[in-house]
Amino acid sequence: MSILKCENLVLGYEGTKIVENLSFSLEAGEYLYILGENGSGKSTLMKTILGLKNPMSGSITFGDGLKSNEIGYLPQQTIVQRDFPAAVKEIVMSGFLNNLGFRPFYSKKEKKTADEIMKKLEIKDLANRCYRELSGGQQQRVLLARALCATQKLLVLDEPVSGLDPMATKEMYDLINDLNKEGVTIIMVSHDMQAAVTYASKILHVSDKPEYFESVDKYINSEIGNSFVTTMGGNEND
Repeated sequence: MSILKCENLVLGYEGTKIVENLSFSLEAGEYLYILGENGSGKSTLMKTILGLKNPMSGSITFGDGLKSNEIGYLPQQTIVQRDFPAAVKEIVMSGFLNNLGFRPFYSKKEKKTADEIMKKLEIKDLANRCYRELSGGQQQRVLLARALCATQKLLVLDEPVSGLDPMATKEMYDLINDLNKEGVTIIMVSHDMQAAVTYASKILHVSDKPEYFESVDKYINSEIGNSFVTTMGGNEND
C-alpha cells in the first residue's frame, strides 16, 4: 500500500519553478534516499511533504491511515538549537504536541511511549540531563526520539548525521536502519552516496528534471547517477 504518492508536482518560490513534473510513490516500510545537487529542490520537496509549503501545482496524498500531522521530522540543527537549555525528556515529549489538542498535559500513554522510545534509542539515562550538555550524537538520538513520538509510520530526516564523528554517524545510520526493519518508512535527504547504496531501497534524484529509481542498482548504472557519484564533493546541504 502506498503511504505517500506525489503526482505531477511543480515546486518553487515566488513564481519561479525549481522542480517540474515530479511523480513518485512510496510503499509502507520502504527506505527512500533523496539525492541531488545543492539548490536542486530537495529541501523544498521535504517541506512540501511535511505540509510546510504548498506545491505550485500537483498533489501529495497519504495512505495507510497516515495523516499529514503524523509525520516524524528530524531537521538539521542550527548552532542556536544545539544550545537549547531544556531537559532531554521535555524535548522528546514535545513530539506529541500535535496530538495534544486542548489538553494541557501529556497522557500516561504518551509518557510511557516516550520512555519506551528513549530506552530503545539508549538515551533513557539521559532523560533529566540538559540537552545542550550532550554530545552531537546524543543530541541526534534525542531528536530522533522526538520524531518517533510524532509517528510510528513515516520519518523524514534531513542530513541526520551532519557534523557527527564517524562512530556516531554509523550508530545513527544503524538506528535508522533498525527502525526501518521494524516497519517505519524512511525518507532521507542526504549527500552520502555510500549510505544510500548501503541502506536505500529506492532513490529519488531531484533536479530540474527529477528521476525516480525503483532500485539502487538502476540509479548507480544510470547516466544521472553515475555523473552525481563522479562529481559529488563533501556533504553540503541543499
